[in-house]
Amino acid sequence: MSLTPFTKQQLLPQEEKLEIARHKSELFIGIPKENSYLERRICLTPDAVSSLCSHGHRILIESGAGLSASYSDKEYSDAGAEVTADVKKVLGCPIILKVEPLTIPEIEMINPQTIVISAVQIKTRRKEYFEALSKKKVTALAFEYIQDDDGSFPAVKSLSEIAGTASILIASELMITNHSGKGLLFGNITGVPPTDVVILGAGTVGEFAARTALGLGASVKVFDNSITKLRRLQNTLNQRIFTSTIQPKSLLKALRRCDVAIGAMRGTERCPVVVSETMVENMKKGAVIVDVSIDTGGCFETSEVTTHDKPTFVKSGVIHYCVPNIPSRYAKTASLSISNIITPYLIRIAEDGGIESAIRCNNGLKHGVYMYHGILTNKPIGDWFGLPVSDINLIVF
Repeated sequence: MSLTPFTKQQLLPQEEKLEIARHKSELFIGIPKENSYLERRICLTPDAVSSLCSHGHRILIESGAGLSASYSDKEYSDAGAEVTADVKKVLGCPIILKVEPLTIPEIEMINPQTIVISAVQIKTRRKEYFEALSKKKVTALAFEYIQDDDGSFPAVKSLSEIAGTASILIASELMITNHSGKGLLFGNITGVPPTDVVILGAGTVGEFAARTALGLGASVKVFDNSITKLRRLQNTLNQRIFTSTIQPKSLLKALRRCDVAIGAMRGTERCPVVVSETMVENMKKGAVIVDVSIDTGGCFETSEVTTHDKPTFVKSGVIHYCVPNIPSRYAKTASLSISNIITPYLIRIAEDGGIESAIRCNNGLKHGVYMYHGILTNKPIGDWFGLPVSDINLIVF
């Protein structure tokens, strides 16, 4: 047996490397009430608050913050949180948790060097928002940018699952309305032709819309320009369904026959418009369009933003549902989903010794940082608003 000799480098004395023990930190988290018109969710449920408090962390919640998601102040108080009506006190906490991005008046109330964890919703932001955060030397993380170990985006995926499932449930409600609906039951009844559903987009929203529609017995057709996504969808559903690339003639033919059309397309900036007004005019009277893509502009030419109070309008005899932020309609489910995603990250931040150490130790969390001590670190945001950007890997190492 031949022995491999040591190299000269290996024979030289080496430095002894000792593992440095991580010191756990105690988090002090403030959760203000959501003040956006369409926002009803909350970042942490009482169970999540109880878990965090049992780890020795402090939670300060503005009174009434959980009411829209069916969580009372008493439930949070019993879970160990401090409840206060003083919003300035809540915004004075070192860590702020919020579903919607902070408003400019809220940013003015926070302390310098605050850590803000929320959505960023780049399409609805203005340049002043990032400039205000920078002025306060804020470190900000966005839910939608945080990556899992497999490279996926857990918050985006989870909320897309809710939106996809909800789109079919909403369509089934609209189909039986007395005014414009066709009075059709969303299902496959013996001797009655099944409801015909067209889904535009084979991503997570499209997958869960298809799964729900198939579960109710509908006939489903899915269109997407990505063969890979269509193949993955069929494999995930474990059954063969009608799939097609987006060809005008075949899409028009499907839309003419369908009872429900779901818009679940995505784009790098604005969602592509794949259904023209002429195509909508050729649809059945009383058919339903649920444009989930309205958050990024909508994939139907006839789509116009609506609200939860007045969610629909009728155009060319077709019912349109174009409410942004569909998960907020199911506030408790969405809150549970967000809470389940964000709580482990908060515990990890504490165990790593604070946000600085956590960012160094966890690449997925680092990916969620779009501002570090007032320095913008997210290139898409910088390109969108014409702001200077620094690479976070050159700042944190």
